[in-house]
Amino acid sequence: MLKFTDDHEWLDIDGDFATVGITAHATEQLGDLVFVELPAAGAFFNQGDTAATLESVKAASDVYAPLAGEIIESNDAIVDDPSIVNSDPTGAGRFFKLKLADPSSADDLMDEEAYNAMIA
Repeated sequence: MLKFTDDHEWLDIDGDFATVGITAHATEQLGDLVFVELPAAGAFFNQGDTAATLESVKAASDVYAPLAGEIIESNDAIVDDPSIVNSDPTGAGRFFKLKLADPSSADDLMDEEAYNAMIA
């Protein structure tokens, strides 16, 4: 189940777990990424905490934890090659996998239709 935040993060939720990244719209706004810093496995974030940092040719930006939970895996490939995020933001450019503290909290996030309406 895909969900989205006001901060242009997407979540692919599967039970108690969510794969998290930034949307294609966010990558278009940022431009070419040149640096990505991701959280370590085992780190716990509350919803809205800064979980990752991006730098692009245009600006630096934070990626926020869309929901509370523990990082169980980060995508080191995008640390080595940030351009992956630009070329495949919702696939190989994913940021991390989160074990959700409260999976029902995802109900408060936008679905794809609502997100697309927001960015239109």
